[in-house]
Parts: sequence; structure tokens; C-alpha cells
Amino acid sequence: MKKILAIIDHVYEDLELWYPKIRLEEEGYSVVVAAPNAGETYQGKHGYPCVSDAAIDDMNSADFDALLVPGGFAPDKLRRDPKVLSLVKEFNDANKPIAHICHAGWILISAKVLDGRKTTSTVGIKDDMTNAGATWVDEAVVIDGNQIAARTPKDLAPWSLAFVKALK
Repeated sequence: MKKILAIIDHVYEDLELWYPKIRLEEEGYSVVVAAPNAGETYQGKHGYPCVSDAAIDDMNSADFDALLVPGGFAPDKLRRDPKVLSLVKEFNDANKPIAHICHAGWILISAKVLDGRKTTSTVGIKDDMTNAGATWVDEAVVIDGNQIAARTPKDLAPWSLAFVKALK
């Protein structure tokens, strides 16, 4: 069974966690939601709660096949966590799929894994993405190697499908 790590904090984008999480579980994959504290309830941007399965500090990239990074306002906080940045870099260096959407690109910027990559995000962080060395395009889904990016919740269906295909 494939095992996917999802990372969140308070004010994550509700749909950007739940839609792919449910889609991945439909495929028979296990999704572990990690946050700063295990067993704590984290409120989404629109109020939908998620109880974390594990603490980010306890996660090891070697235990997972892929990484899911939802957007919202949580990435602005998570990008300051050295463990989060280490995990993202480890997933990227191991060429494991990393699915990121909307503001999640902030975390990849801080992990320094976007230089020379083609990607997308919400237009609100387009300049941040290009300043990190990425080529930003306005497309629903952008796949560059192991990175699978999308702009906003309107792109959830094709983005989640691309993530599932990358795991097969």
C-alpha cells in the first residue's frame, strides 16, 4: 500500500487537503496528516477541522511514497519550520512525488527546490515563485519531474488525477 504524507497547520485550505486525501484513499492509499502536534484539531481556512495523525517532527520521508502540501495560510507558517523544509528537500532529492497547490509553493520556495523548475501556484505568489528561480505558468496542472503543481481549488480534479497517476 502506498503511503502519503500530508502536512498542515491551522488555516490550511480545507478543500486542498480533503479533496486529494479522499481521492487518494479511494485508490487504497494511506494518507497520514502531520501537523505541529499529533492528535490536535486544526481548523481549516473555512472552518473544517482536521485532527492530525502525527507530529511533523516525528515524520521520516523514507516512510512515505509521496508528499501532499495543501495551501491556505498554513504554508506561510510551515515554511519557517526547519523540519518541514528538510522533509520537502528529502522528498525532492529522492524524486518522490510532491503535490502542491495554491500558496503551498511558499514551502517549496523556502526548501529551495524550485530553481530551474516549471510550476504554477495562485497568481498571488507568482513573483515569489519566479524569484525562487522557477518558470511560472498559468495552467491548471504543471508537472515537472516529481513536482505536481496546481493553482487553486478550481484545479483540484485534474491535479488530484495527476497525483494519482504519478503514484501508479
